[in-house]
Amino acid sequence: MSLDDSSANGAEILSNDLVQARPAATGADLRKLIWYSFKKNRLAVVSAIILILLYGICFVFPEFIAPYSAEFVSPYNQAPPQRLRIFSRNGGIRLRPFVYGYKKERDTVNVRIYFVRDTAKEIPFAFFIHGSEYRLLGFIPARMHLFGAKEDSVHIFGTDTVGRDLFSRIIYGGRISLSIGLLGVFVTMILGVIIGTVSGFYGGITDLLLQRFNELIMCFPHIPLWMALSTILPPTASPYMVYFGITVMLALISWGPLARQIRGMILSIRQQDFVLAARSFGATDWYIIRRHLMRSAVSLFIVIATLSIPYMILGETALSYLGLGLRPPVTSWGVLLYEVQNVYSLRFNPWQIIPAFFIIATVLAFNFLGDGIRDAADPFSRR
Repeated sequence: MSLDDSSANGAEILSNDLVQARPAATGADLRKLIWYSFKKNRLAVVSAIILILLYGICFVFPEFIAPYSAEFVSPYNQAPPQRLRIFSRNGGIRLRPFVYGYKKERDTVNVRIYFVRDTAKEIPFAFFIHGSEYRLLGFIPARMHLFGAKEDSVHIFGTDTVGRDLFSRIIYGGRISLSIGLLGVFVTMILGVIIGTVSGFYGGITDLLLQRFNELIMCFPHIPLWMALSTILPPTASPYMVYFGITVMLALISWGPLARQIRGMILSIRQQDFVLAARSFGATDWYIIRRHLMRSAVSLFIVIATLSIPYMILGETALSYLGLGLRPPVTSWGVLLYEVQNVYSLRFNPWQIIPAFFIIATVLAFNFLGDGIRDAADPFSRR
């Protein structure tokens, strides 16, 4: 066999191998490729785990995780956090963790009574302890709590000025703050997707009027606009009415940037060949929007929704902090911060700003998760 024949045979074999391998490479499931790209972003994966834990704790098992109800009042008001310990003051090691109790002291300079750690009183710390009754998932009667103490009350995050357990209030408050983020984004997505799609698909005078109206809303400073809209809710309104009112108010203000991004996406897709082919075959506008445009922009919807949830949470927190949002007895992270916006609490009870760290962690987790989804949604962009 000559050299030319062997080269030709080798080229033919190589060509056949490439043809056989090409369908496996180009026909790979896009969802698997997106999932593989997302898993490589460790920060996004960790953020997703944190958010799953937060939503699972605050929505599914808040009564089990929290040692007390949100209204429970202990005899220790303004008590500092109790730290779990295994080493006793006499140098011994305890097989069972414990916390030090409280003792009352008097501050004659600032004229106040406060509680400090009592190293002579060791309170055994117990897991899976029976406590107050509740209904797991709303209908299962139960009394088991994750942790607590039989002899006395335990407050790992301390108590507020009334004596309510701060850890329990953070768990119950997370249910309100996190749900406002989800519900507000859901309403925002409906408004933004409809307005952005109609504006980008039809164009012309429709696009002009919708975009000018969008710019009119976006040009107002949000906090003064929130304050103005919050006056619509009467002070005597029920907590449920205030909750839904704030959710709708945040959604009505926040749809503008989403609609603009959706409009830009639709403008770039509507001139693609597959859309023109569908139109040439007599497809209706609704069919093209539903079957082609929406499916092509679904990754953008997910990314924008993920990045918009922190904005909703911060909006509720800001309104409640200013006293214009949710009000006691409703518990949210914003309400918890509203209760410590005085100098006295910051000076003598600094542990009461712990809810702020939960807000920061949630916002950062959503931002990192949104970045990870945005990068994974276009897995071919870095190839």
